[in-house]
Amino acid sequence: MVRQAADRLYRLLTPAVTALGYELVGVEHLRQGRHSVLRLYIDSDSGVTVEDCARVSHQVSGVLDVEDPVRGEYSLEVSSPGLDRPLFSLAQFERFRGRRARLVLATPRAGRRKFSGRLEGVRDGRVVVEVDGEQLLFSLAEIDRARLVPEL
Repeated sequence: MVRQAADRLYRLLTPAVTALGYELVGVEHLRQGRHSVLRLYIDSDSGVTVEDCARVSHQVSGVLDVEDPVRGEYSLEVSSPGLDRPLFSLAQFERFRGRRARLVLATPRAGRRKFSGRLEGVRDGRVVVEVDGEQLLFSLAEIDRARLVPEL
């Protein structure tokens, strides 16, 4: 349900973000009681500055005011994906093939929810991760959160 709401917001806000010349990497809608946080991650080939985030925030605020897709009070945050970039789509998992990532599953698999390993891409619509020498496949629906591990 939470992922579906974030996916709807992603589809709604993508045109406004791309019109400004940025990529909308993903959307998180984090509920915290009566208040929530709507977090957008944007990127561009030249990187993202604070001014870029402000431009996108202003543009997206207009769309959110007109469409009113989020119930209740919320704070809008716009940021770059950072070094520990969140991964939201199969295309992003494929794009970062070969990089290390941490995944947290929505429900445990074999008694654990947290996995860390090397991204091996996508196969049959599922994310392939090499964990401890074994290739594991995860559907996007299973993954609650995924982030790249910074390689410094």
